[in-house]
Amino acid sequence: MNLRTIRQLHRQLAPIVLLPFLVTAITGMGYRLSKDWFGFSRDQVHFLMVIHEGEYLGDFFKPIYVLLNGLALLWMLGTGTAMAVSSIRKSGWLRRPKKTEEPATD
Repeated sequence: MNLRTIRQLHRQLAPIVLLPFLVTAITGMGYRLSKDWFGFSRDQVHFLMVIHEGEYLGDFFKPIYVLLNGLALLWMLGTGTAMAVSSIRKSGWLRRPKKTEEPATD
């Protein structure tokens, strides 16, 4: 798969996974910070974990949601990294300096 194809697939998938990623990130952070920083009990913020884990989708769709969300995250990280590395290489940041021969001293 060439970089152009990867870029197109990344661009097509990004709008689809944006909302699930935002919901997962916001509810995960909200749950942890509410408990640790604001002193809420587990029962008071459990609704955030229900949203975070997709429990509202039911027993059948919950594992599918988790699987697709995880695979999409890995795909976006992988393709994003590939595009970033390619861009950095083109800019010259990752190029190794050419070795120059030192004149022989006798």
